[in-house]
Amino acid sequence: MEIARHCPSCGAALAPEGRFQRCTGCRRPYFRDPKVGVGVVVRNDAGQLLLVRRGNEPARGLWSLPAGFVDADEDPRAAAARECLEETGLLVEVGAVLEVYPSAEGAASFFLTFAATVVGGELRAGDDADEVGFFSTDHLPPLAFESTRAAVNDAGI
Repeated sequence: MEIARHCPSCGAALAPEGRFQRCTGCRRPYFRDPKVGVGVVVRNDAGQLLLVRRGNEPARGLWSLPAGFVDADEDPRAAAARECLEETGLLVEVGAVLEVYPSAEGAASFFLTFAATVVGGELRAGDDADEVGFFSTDHLPPLAFESTRAAVNDAGI
């Protein structure tokens, strides 16, 4: 996790103070906002799971759910649908929250998985994914993150 060094208001140094930091100049508290990750669990008619192979670090070359970060002022379901479209070319209808995971990887503070159904588009790798495909439960490729492994396990795959 990257620790801030300077106050975004006045530029003075930040000093640790409990669960946050405080500016040594203007004395304002500085809170590191949580970063929210979202992903979709999509299965085809054969029950296979949609996964993307990561083209960038972290975990380049390993597979994960179609996922990414929620932008400021973005609905988490809209973010999950956007990320799926960007990475897989598939339009999905995002449904219920399946689970919320604390992130051990450090990039996201927590990761939400949603059930999703394909409603359009054409399967193709895009954005930071270099390959995309549906995988049967007994032939899953190497998975990238603990949150992906937990989501796959929790989804009964």
